[in-house]
Amino acid sequence: MRIWLTGSGRPVTGDRLVSWLLRPAPRSWRVVALVALVTVSVSTSLRANWGSDNAFVVKAADALLEGVSPYEDKRFLYLPSAVLVAVPEALVPTGLLRWLLPAGISGLVALGWWASLRLFSVPVRSRFAVAGLGLLGTVYKPYLNLVLIGNWTAVSAAALPVALLLAHRRSWVAAGLVVGLAIACRPMLVPAGLLFVLARRWRGLAVAVAVPAGLSLAGALLMPSPTLFFTKTLPFLFQGQDAYALPWDASPIAVLPRLGVPQAVAVTVAFAGAGAVLWGAWRRWHRPDSAEVDGGELRLAETACMVMLAAFLVSRPSFDHYLLVVLPLLLASGVRPGSMPRSPWFWLALTPQLALVPWPSELAHKRRAFKDAATLCGLAYLLGRRALPSGRVILIPVTTAGSPPRTEPECAATPAESASRTAF
Repeated sequence: MRIWLTGSGRPVTGDRLVSWLLRPAPRSWRVVALVALVTVSVSTSLRANWGSDNAFVVKAADALLEGVSPYEDKRFLYLPSAVLVAVPEALVPTGLLRWLLPAGISGLVALGWWASLRLFSVPVRSRFAVAGLGLLGTVYKPYLNLVLIGNWTAVSAAALPVALLLAHRRSWVAAGLVVGLAIACRPMLVPAGLLFVLARRWRGLAVAVAVPAGLSLAGALLMPSPTLFFTKTLPFLFQGQDAYALPWDASPIAVLPRLGVPQAVAVTVAFAGAGAVLWGAWRRWHRPDSAEVDGGELRLAETACMVMLAAFLVSRPSFDHYLLVVLPLLLASGVRPGSMPRSPWFWLALTPQLALVPWPSELAHKRRAFKDAATLCGLAYLLGRRALPSGRVILIPVTTAGSPPRTEPECAATPAESASRTAF
């Protein structure tokens, strides 16, 4: 028969904790998780400073309706296609939008969590799924911030897991469509195009490029002075915006100079780190045991997360809620043996983002970028390090006397076993 062996030669036994988490969650757990999400949305709707980031996009749509170029406002940093998407939102009364926006942001994050779970064949009614969603809505600070400001990062947080789920099911063109629509809303998932290159899925890549390009062209034709995007918006963005965004910018390019590091050194360190993570993504994708050991899901998720984290290291600015694009995928991968959430270092890297942890006043408010940078760099390092050769679980044929040969692995939480537990 065949068994799974670790690099030390010891057999892998069933993971009791994972088995327990994959069982159906009690109804009380589901109620608590739902109440947590609703509470965040309702409390946000009642606050006076709700939707500050979304307001810039709505203002751009209002400008278009009034015959003014949206790029007259330097705070509008998206493609012309985003203006078209925001027009329906601009027509909604403010009183109604106050309640719809937080609920919509929460719904998008929940969609990303659902797609991440399905990618790893985790039952959506399991303890793992319900507890993860509930904890995300109560103790993870970037999620609370995202709902409060109404940032369109939520679109990317939903689109990337959905695209990976489609890609895993061999629907790369549909995955390209999802990525393209997300880029049309906000160009955050542009680096995800590298995943299509690694997989050599050129039709999917073409769709991912054509959708935002076509919608942006349509938006540019409807607005006056669209060239302001190139002459005003892009230079402002490449400079890292201004002092308004600097206190919350978690990019090493912005954080290191605040610690006394020369700007040139900070830029070099950030790009060197991003290059190392991209090299790790290439190694992770081409590792010979990828498809055999983890069924391909873990390779898809970790490669995509490395590509996005590499971009976040050098993007200006890079905010805490950007982590929501990769975190659902990483958390859901915890059902696989050898995944990053099975390491205590992963949870240590996330500690600065827990809302219930009391931090010194020096790390609060405008200095929280130091905590965000620690988490960003920590996750990027841990994922990049996983691309190096290690004693990961490998499949070794072992024949015993009197036993017929077997072709399927016998291991807890394997893709095949997890799929059999899927319940709708």
